[in-house]
Order: sequence, then structure tokens, then C-alpha cells
Amino acid sequence: MLAALFAMGGIAQAAEGPIIIAHRGASAERPEHTLAAYERAIDQGADYIEPDLVVTKDLVLVVRHENNLADTTDVSSREEFEDRRRDKTIDGQKIAGWFAEDFTLEELRILRAKERIPAIRPANARFNGLYQVPTLEEVVKLVRAKEAETGRRIGIYPELKHPSFLLQEAGIDMVDLLLKEFRTLGVTEADPVFVQSFEVGTLQRLNQRSDFKLVQLVKPEDGPADEPDMRYAEMVTPSGLAEIAEYADAIGAHIGLILGPDGSPTTLIADAGAAGLEVHAWTLRPENAFLPPSLQGEGGDQGRGKIDLLKRMLVSAGVTGIFTDAPNLAVQVNSQAR
Repeated sequence: MLAALFAMGGIAQAAEGPIIIAHRGASAERPEHTLAAYERAIDQGADYIEPDLVVTKDLVLVVRHENNLADTTDVSSREEFEDRRRDKTIDGQKIAGWFAEDFTLEELRILRAKERIPAIRPANARFNGLYQVPTLEEVVKLVRAKEAETGRRIGIYPELKHPSFLLQEAGIDMVDLLLKEFRTLGVTEADPVFVQSFEVGTLQRLNQRSDFKLVQLVKPEDGPADEPDMRYAEMVTPSGLAEIAEYADAIGAHIGLILGPDGSPTTLIADAGAAGLEVHAWTLRPENAFLPPSLQGEGGDQGRGKIDLLKRMLVSAGVTGIFTDAPNLAVQVNSQAR
């Protein structure tokens, strides 16, 4: 059936295509969650950039994939911070490392970003040591500067990372911090903003306190960390989607929930639409390591595959947004459809 889906002439595509969300920036070309990755994504035409938010000891929202800094910074090589190494249980998993909430912003400024998956993205490792950990404020200021330069609106799509853990572990309320920071920066509900989380209660509180567009993240396995009796598999049933629609505007769904093993659409998008929810798919990545065998190219895990075909399959299924590590390639597919 995949062969039939690859006959692209038969796939209906929206005139403008889905919104392109730069997943951690142009992270296939620069170390993720750096200002360089975000700027490159904007220059490539991304509609939104996606910063994952964690918090410092002095309550500054900063951007990292996880609150554990071990894989995305050079903290392990900094002798002055060796005593900050901790073991923590986060969302049910014991993790060893150095955690953002144990550092002040001034201390974080000493660290430098590095490529998280150098075996797959060795070219990105050339930029190791060049970039600091950015703050949410710096991301917003970059977006505004690029809007002034390009004359187009650029959205932000932040994800709150482990908010329940931080509330219980350190008494840090990410909902309060985010809304306060938005007010300080003049970010309003009229701006192109989505706020996302894998947790339910966090989004429900945001819904009660603001009118920002909210996105419930879902995946094939597990369930929300703040709702141990819930499973994502149940949340994506028609009744579960109806409950999500009471507090969120969209779901951010793993591609495996949208397309079956043969590439044909599941019922998720139709079910979500019936509940009044949009569907944004995650994550479109260009390397073979992240693609099914039928879409892989030459060159092993780090070689590039046929993400244009996968993107067209997602568009055909009816997604209205796509997270991607390679916004230039996703934008090209949108352009070719016009």
C-alpha cells in the first residue's frame, strides 16, 4: 500500500499546507534549542519555532530539551560544577545528571550547548561550544527582530517540561512563571502562540487563567505524569478527545498515532475533528534513523531519507501542523503544492 501512497499525484494537499513548526529550531542543521537554530529555522520559512522550557534556580525560564543538562551542554566537563551532579526521579524514572533548577542563570551562562545526537548529526557537532543556553526572553526578542526584518509573523510554540515534577520537587510553578513572563514581554493571546504539554492539569490551569491556544501532547505509550491512572491510548479515543477539547485547542500527536504501519491514515484526525480539535504531527526528521525502512535512503542512520513523501502522507491524512527538525524541507513541500 505504501507504493500506492507514493503516487503523489493522487494526494490532495491544502493550498497553503499545514503550519511548519521548527522542532527545537532547525535542529537537523544546528545544535537544538540555540538562538542559531531558531534563527536558521526562521530564515528557512518556519511558521513557528518551538522552545522547550525549563527553569533555573532563580526562576528564569530557559530553553533546553530537558531539565537534565548532561546531554545538551558541556556541564560534565566543568569541574566547578561537579558537585551539582544529582540523582533525581522525574516522572517515575531515576535520572542522573545536572539539572537546570539547581543552577542560577549566571551559572548557566558559563555552559555551552552541544549536539545531543552527534552520531546521527556529526556536522552539528562542529558548532559545539559556540552557543549559550538561551532564555525565553531572548527567544521572544529574536522573533520580534526577525519579524521586523522579514515583514512576516513568526509564532512561538513553547512546551512546559515536567511542570508537576518542578512544582513538587522545588515549589516552582511553571504556569505562573510563563504567564508572568508573557505579560512582562508583552506577549498576548492575539499573538501566534501555542502552549503545549504532555500533562493534563497544567493545560487545564492555563485554560482557566488565559486564552492562549493550548495543545495536549499524546504518544502511543504511557500516560500523563500528573494523571497516573490515565493512558494516552485512552485519551485519543472519541470520548477521550471530547474531554481534551474542554481545555485544549489541538493535540500534538506522534506520527505513529496518525499513520498506520502501511502509511494509511488512522481514524485519529477524523475523531479529533469531530471533537473540534486540530492535529499537529510530531516529528518529521530527515535522517534514516527516524524514518521507516520504506522511506530510508543510503548512508546508514545519518543518511537522508524521503521525508518529503512522509510529509505529503501527513498532509493527505489531514494534519494542520507539522513539527520538523528540517523546516527548509517541509517548507519546500508546501511551496511545491501551491
